[in-house]
Amino acid sequence: MERVDEILQPFATIMGKDYHAYRNHVYRLIRLCNELAEFNEEEHEKIQIAACFHDIGIWTGPSLDYLPPSENQAIRYLTKINKESWIPEITQMITMHHAVRSCAGNQYKLVDLFRRADIADFSLGLFPMGIPRSRITQIKKDIPNAGFHFMLLKRALAWFIKNPLNPAPMFKW
Repeated sequence: MERVDEILQPFATIMGKDYHAYRNHVYRLIRLCNELAEFNEEEHEKIQIAACFHDIGIWTGPSLDYLPPSENQAIRYLTKINKESWIPEITQMITMHHAVRSCAGNQYKLVDLFRRADIADFSLGLFPMGIPRSRITQIKKDIPNAGFHFMLLKRALAWFIKNPLNPAPMFKW
């Protein structure tokens, strides 16, 4: 997926050793989205863009309260490529990707599909979100974790120590 590498490459330096772990997460997320539905070319492009930016604020923020910085990076990119009309949908995909409850009623159908795919990967398949476990297992085999979840755990623990009253700012209830 050429677009993914094009988008993520400029962040490689700031991400450092986490780059490949995040890149693999993005690739798994896109594959998991494809397990949930078939998409036209425009929808597939939106998924790729949202996937690249959905957690990027972890590094550009840098913070575990990374949704606003992630949205800002996506907005900059969409403006740069003259796709401003996509901003509301893609920022919703980013904002709601950790929503605990379904977003199926959202005006944009990709929002809930994206949320479900991210939960399936974030939970290591514990919550398959309608994706066959065999497909999740195969995708994890094809695209290794590369330390993504360990990195998240370390950052979450560091955040919790400093912010015990706001332990998970990225989750939406």
